[in-house]
Amino acid sequence: MQARPHLSVVIPAFNEGRRIRDSLVRLAAYLETLPAPSEVIVVDDGSGDRTAATVEEFAPGAGAGGGRVSGGRTAVRLLRNGRNRGKGYSIKHGVLMAEGEFVLLSDADFSTPIEELPRLMEEVATGRTGIAIGSRGLRASRIERRQPAWRQAMGRLFNRLVRAITGLEFRDTQCGFKVMRREVVLPLFRAARVERFAYDVEILYLARKAQIEVAEIPVLWRDAPGSRVRALRDSFDMLRDVIRIVCRDRRGGYGSLGAAAGNAR
Repeated sequence: MQARPHLSVVIPAFNEGRRIRDSLVRLAAYLETLPAPSEVIVVDDGSGDRTAATVEEFAPGAGAGGGRVSGGRTAVRLLRNGRNRGKGYSIKHGVLMAEGEFVLLSDADFSTPIEELPRLMEEVATGRTGIAIGSRGLRASRIERRQPAWRQAMGRLFNRLVRAITGLEFRDTQCGFKVMRREVVLPLFRAARVERFAYDVEILYLARKAQIEVAEIPVLWRDAPGSRVRALRDSFDMLRDVIRIVCRDRRGGYGSLGAAAGNAR
């Protein structure tokens, strides 16, 4: 009987066939250095390329309930959405199926390298916070390769609008590197409704509603080519989803999340 994983790494993947193997190789090599067993959950979001096949080749049996890195302790699971549902849906799917005490959410490109994990784990492992989010927006953040100027400008504008609409004070909600204590965030993900790119904002909004402490941690970040975000259409959809989050809450659509707060402190 395999020991329960200490850490689950959830990776949403849509048409990531070109880079998913390299990312898994680097990730598994790092996880094998940790003292406790880990699992990697790749959620294929209806990809039209070889994303799913590549995961299966990397860890045979991953799509049939669980494979294992050759010669190692790291388990790999492939989940399929069946059709393209969105990043938020994929993250929710992965978190609800995860078994680790802690969950790392990471983009498939690992723009924030896995070596930054201890910076965030330190916050949640001590019990001081329930969620630690990597941030590109703090003074101590280290940006080695920047996005194009127009993407940086759109990101700053989106952040200002998020702060104005939701009252959240984070400098960067969209960095794809977040660590959470699973038992604390399960009620948030069960309540979450956003299926695409604004899922980060919804989870952080619900965390505040549940009085769960969130730490924003400066991380190293490198822009990776091949972003799935469509500049105008997705930005508009993200803003619309942020407005819907607040409206849904005002209508009582999220119910009570107060019970989660006690486990976050």
